[in-house]
Amino acid sequence: MRNDKLIPGMILVMIGAIFLLHNFGMINFHWSNLFHLWPIFLVIGGVNLVFANNRSPWATILKISVVVAGFALLVFGNFNDRYRWWPRYSYHYNKDDDNDTDSSDDNNDDDNDDNNSKGGMVKVEGTSVFSEPFTAATAHIARLNLSGGGATYTLKDTTNQLFKANTKEFFGKYQLDHHLEDSVYVVDFSMKDHKGHFNWDTNKSNAADMKLNVNPEWEINVETGATKLDFDLSKFKLRSLKLSGGAASFNVRVGQPLASTNINVSTGVSEVTIEIPQNAACSIETDSGLSSNSFDGFNKKDDGHYETTGFSTAKNKILIHMSGGISDFKVRRY
Repeated sequence: MRNDKLIPGMILVMIGAIFLLHNFGMINFHWSNLFHLWPIFLVIGGVNLVFANNRSPWATILKISVVVAGFALLVFGNFNDRYRWWPRYSYHYNKDDDNDTDSSDDNNDDDNDDNNSKGGMVKVEGTSVFSEPFTAATAHIARLNLSGGGATYTLKDTTNQLFKANTKEFFGKYQLDHHLEDSVYVVDFSMKDHKGHFNWDTNKSNAADMKLNVNPEWEINVETGATKLDFDLSKFKLRSLKLSGGAASFNVRVGQPLASTNINVSTGVSEVTIEIPQNAACSIETDSGLSSNSFDGFNKKDDGHYETTGFSTAKNKILIHMSGGISDFKVRRY
């Protein structure tokens, strides 16, 4: 083999080996490492260019060593799922005491109505409680639009409000708004960035612990960047779920489907795990590029198409579509 083909060939072999070993469960590759350690590829490329015309054994050993060391760090590095690789910033302001913190609970509906009637509640830094009252007459179908990266989102519990969120803010601000769209009651919960001083403390991360009312049929749309998301939606009537993210970790459990429960996942470099009930009829369509797939308990119909046994005759169904660049997609039955 010509020397100038050695390094590109090694890189392709190692990428293929990583996918194979991960798919067979022999290693647990942390996909976020690609974003933490992407400069490794610049180092590999730079060393290969510097010594491109050097055919000596020590130059070859050096180039091979850089490739092996770089891929070893990619495979075995563990950064505790910190999806935070850029400098963070936060907006600093003066406040006299804790009385500036907006807060509410399930018994403070009047205060929430006043705040929401003014176009939503806004909070910068600290901790907050956001809530939207439930009105049965206008919230038969509800939609939650969630946006904002660099945060951890959890949703597992119920509330007698329509929506409630307890937040921690270290940079930027959360904002809650609502409006009616045809017959759908729409709740917009977003994290907005603020220009200000840089914050280099990577141990600080925005977080939101959310709760939903069990009465409406829910449409949930998540559009985030670098995010860790943990949703247990098994208690709720789910019409649709849309997950869109860059480098993210999405873990979602859904309950029994309605007549049709649609789940759409579109990611860049992410780890996505979706759990469905053992007896639920489910179909999966994938367009996943270089992503790895693990669909236990599904029958492969053709390329990119999987179904549970008896799917075609089932009354209620879960329809999943997954697309991504270099991601790890899993669908499990519980």
